[in-house]
Amino acid sequence: MHSLFDLCWGEGEKLGPVAMAARALLMFWLLLALLRAGGRRSFGRKSSFDNVVVMMLGAVAARGVVGASPFGSTLAACTVVVVIHRLIGRFCVTQPWLGKLLEGEPVPLYVGGQLLPDNLKRATISEADLLESHRLERQSEQLSSSVDAMMERNGRISFVER
Repeated sequence: MHSLFDLCWGEGEKLGPVAMAARALLMFWLLLALLRAGGRRSFGRKSSFDNVVVMMLGAVAARGVVGASPFGSTLAACTVVVVIHRLIGRFCVTQPWLGKLLEGEPVPLYVGGQLLPDNLKRATISEADLLESHRLERQSEQLSSSVDAMMERNGRISFVER
């Protein structure tokens, strides 16, 4: 006969719906607390560095929810990922070279009325993609010589008046 704890929490990979729901509910609140403690950077900047952390958290946390790994172990692993993310993020503030290494540098795509084809290739952006971003951001059909376009470190294209 199963105990109430087994029904509500389960063990191993053969979890019932109540146990999986209980684990998901607890993991949700614990991850929310971890992300709040880790800072707003994870979801605010959306750089490749931040995206890796979000994917890692999702993958590791899911193992605890479905019972593929012990819940405590997955929580410990999630905590380590958030702490490392926070520490590296703080280190990037004082060590610009690390920020460049982890997140890259902005790439100019259009400067002074001129497309920069080599940089478009480097950023894997076509002229059509650039014009689409310009239409969406600036509600204008054509690029003008008074606007510069940059591929930012987080992958977004920004347009700045000269």
